[in-house]
Amino acid sequence: MDTLAPAGFDVARIRQDFPILSQPQARGRPLVFLDSGASAQKPRAVIEAMVRCMETAYANVHRGAYRLSELATDSYEAARAATARFLNAADPREIVFTKNSTEAMNLVAHSWGRGVMKPGQAVLISELEHHANIIPWQLLRDDKGIEMRVCRVTDAGELDMEDLEAKLADGKVGLVAVAHMSNVLGTVTPVERIVALAHAHGAKVLLDGSQAAVHRRVDVQAIGCDFYCFTGHKLYGPTGIGILWARLELLDRMPPFLGGGDMISYVTFEKSEWAPAPAKFEAGTPPIVEAVGLHAAIDYVTAIGMPAIEAHERALVDHAMGALSEVPGLTLLGRAQDRGGVFAFALDAAHPHDLATLLDRAGIAVRAGRHCAEPLHARFNVEGGTTRASFGVYTTKEEIDILATALIEAREFFK
Repeated sequence: MDTLAPAGFDVARIRQDFPILSQPQARGRPLVFLDSGASAQKPRAVIEAMVRCMETAYANVHRGAYRLSELATDSYEAARAATARFLNAADPREIVFTKNSTEAMNLVAHSWGRGVMKPGQAVLISELEHHANIIPWQLLRDDKGIEMRVCRVTDAGELDMEDLEAKLADGKVGLVAVAHMSNVLGTVTPVERIVALAHAHGAKVLLDGSQAAVHRRVDVQAIGCDFYCFTGHKLYGPTGIGILWARLELLDRMPPFLGGGDMISYVTFEKSEWAPAPAKFEAGTPPIVEAVGLHAAIDYVTAIGMPAIEAHERALVDHAMGALSEVPGLTLLGRAQDRGGVFAFALDAAHPHDLATLLDRAGIAVRAGRHCAEPLHARFNVEGGTTRASFGVYTTKEEIDILATALIEAREFFK
């Protein structure tokens, strides 16, 4: 067992649930997977649930008057109910399945931004956002004249809350859209405070939970936000499925994002009417098998316990801060007081892509580049990019030490 693991958290046993972790890499080295922030590995429970669905209970959902279709529909809607429980949503109808967080945020930009917001209003984002929470608002700005405002990030990598409140002050902001946790800095934003400030100034709040939902318990009712999204492939589930949670009364006000089958109540050549939410936003054949996989992933992390996962990660973060601080020539981006297991850094002797390539030869998988956050890298004057190590439920203290040692050796190699 990892000596950093909280009581009852057996990381050695958890690692046995992930088949890929036992597969040797190039040159026979064991895999040190430190890119879970991009896409996490999949436990056997997820893989088997998806295979079982395809082998025994696959058919199209909602529209077949036969047993297999009914079984598939039950499984698909059970995934919706499980997701609602995972987020403590008030009603499963508040869960809309999308293909990822990016689509979820585009859905809000299109349906809420174009369908409900008015010219003269503004959307407020921050400097630490992923491109998926920047570009949809730029498109909305250019298409409908909605202003886009950007909250500053401090040198520590935290939101400048005074700047956020100042940008809300004139009452023109209709929507605040910010990350719950940064995919570069690991910063966990003070979402309850953000929601209180936004609501006090008449704005709704969308939270990008792509990173946060993996690392800590999310309760949308306690947070008080209006929209929340996350993606399955970071939560140990499959690619091709994400979710948008929104208050039911807001979904009812929003026009559809995509048109096609299963999102209608009736169709004529003259006029169509929409099905109620969430079907209104799920046009076409949905990600059926992927929903089953997401359900299995939610069950998996729920069985471990999100508090235990968070405690394990906090211990890893503390260890990584110490280990990486000992690497000569390494600059760590952001030192937020509340942060998760994502570390972006620059090594003075190496370009990020060269460094990642060299680490791969040692069996260490990290991300290199700007991590779909170019404005944030510009804010910290590292426009050439960074190397990023991100942790999962299976990450160990020993793997962090292997990374730190490899970084020291890499610096000597590139000097």
